[in-house]
Parts: sequence; C-alpha cells; structure tokens
Amino acid sequence: MRILHTMLRVGDLDQSIAFYTEILGMQLIRRKDYPEGRFTLAFVGYGDEDREAVLELTHNWDTPAYDLGNGFGHVALAVPDAAAACAAIKERGGKVVREAGPMKHGKTIIAFVEDPDGYKIELIQRD
Repeated sequence: MRILHTMLRVGDLDQSIAFYTEILGMQLIRRKDYPEGRFTLAFVGYGDEDREAVLELTHNWDTPAYDLGNGFGHVALAVPDAAAACAAIKERGGKVVREAGPMKHGKTIIAFVEDPDGYKIELIQRD
C-alpha cells in the first residue's frame, strides 16, 4: 500500500493551480471537469502519480469558499534550504506565515506558507 493523494477543496481552481505550480513548483498532472456533478478535479505534484503522492484539488462549481475547520493540519514538503525556499516563494508572490527557523522543542528547521484558500504548507529542511 501507499498514499495516492490528499484532497483539498478549493474556492478558485485557477488561482490554486497557479499557487501550486508557479509558487511551489509542482506540475499540473491532470484536470477533468464533471459537468453533471458540477465539479472539477485537478491533480498537482512533483512527479508521476503512479510513483509519487499528489494533491487533488477539488473545485465544486457552486461553492466559492470553505471553512477550514480545526481538524486539518497541513501538507508538508521537504526542501533543501527552508530560508531560501521562503525567499523564492515570496519573490513569486506567495505568502510566508512562519519564517524558517527551528521548530518549538526541537532542532528541525521548518517554515510555513499559506495557499489561496488558507491551507498551511509546511516546509521541512532536509539535506
């Protein structure tokens, strides 16, 4: 078994695809409209979904925004240099909500950015 994808409901699909591809450097793997159900699915990630876990962005055409609630935490991405990643994300127009630095009660260097719908993306520095 392996993780295939994580699904996030998004209010503006084009804006979300732009964030994940242009700001975080993912690729749009596939996108399909389901007119009878009034929704679109778009899959983004860093590699072929046959080998890599990806994100499924679900846009329900009649729902412009969602309440994130308090159950969802974040999506985590490995980066070689968290501070450099934050600088690049800001340069491309992304929103850094926690600059790179050691996590509380530990030494791992982390940072957080936020996507257009308010989902948190953790950047974890890994060599």
